[in-house]
Amino acid sequence: MAEVGWDEVTYLKKKPQRAAEAKSSKVLNAAQRRGEAVDTTKKFSAGGNKQHIGSRDTAKLDRETEELRHDRVTLDFGRALQQARMGKAWTQKDLATRINEKPQIVNEYESGRAIPNQQIISKMERATGIRLRGKDIGQPLGPKKKK
Repeated sequence: MAEVGWDEVTYLKKKPQRAAEAKSSKVLNAAQRRGEAVDTTKKFSAGGNKQHIGSRDTAKLDRETEELRHDRVTLDFGRALQQARMGKAWTQKDLATRINEKPQIVNEYESGRAIPNQQIISKMERATGIRLRGKDIGQPLGPKKKK
């Protein structure tokens, strides 16, 4: 058995290909020449980190309205929300932090530009203690009175 010197290096196997090398056209062509199965697929919006998806909104818009507009909150809603907030001496930012939303969201709801989201509206109702949905907008939250 021959002795191995300190300067000699023995490689037992080749290093594996990286993902980028495996996807190159040179490697794909070589695999096709050998007759191996090659599968190529295009991923739709892969790697996108979007929290708000517009495709669901547009599909809902196509199904529901003929005018191609989303429904907005009413001005009565905005006034009731603003009066409830000011009654507690809160700024829009104070209300937004209490319901874990951005101040811009509160601003849009008060100005009547927001598309109604029932989860956000229920958080606003609980925070302010005022009803913001139904016939009795602006009334205190609590059990409904029977007639």
